[in-house]
Amino acid sequence: QVQLVESGGGLVQAGGSLRLSCAAFGRTFSTYGMGWFRQAPGKEREFVAAITWNGGSTYYADSVKGRFTISGDNAKNTVYLQMNSLKPEDTAVYYCAADVTHSGSGYFSFPRLGREYDYWGQGTQVTVSS
Repeated sequence: QVQLVESGGGLVQAGGSLRLSCAAFGRTFSTYGMGWFRQAPGKEREFVAAITWNGGSTYYADSVKGRFTISGDNAKNTVYLQMNSLKPEDTAVYYCAADVTHSGSGYFSFPRLGREYDYWGQGTQVTVSS
């Protein structure tokens, strides 16, 4: 079992920055892949970013590439999402997720597919005002 707890959401003006954190409990983060997804009101959940267990590979949605950075701290069992140059369209509930089934040492089979992730956090609200 893995428990994920997100934090760091809030209200920010367009052009501003936020850093989301996702602490993992129950299993060492360094043994699986982690991802961030978001869901805006009335829209489907969408992939944002993902990282392999050793941080060797990262994946980004085109809409956030160059603005968001995903990283991990194995010692703290925590993954981060640094969000810069935020836009109103980034407003959403952000969820972190863990894929323990399709990832491991040297591979992460489906980093962009939410349905393949095994565990999810409760979500944190990010609101970007114009």
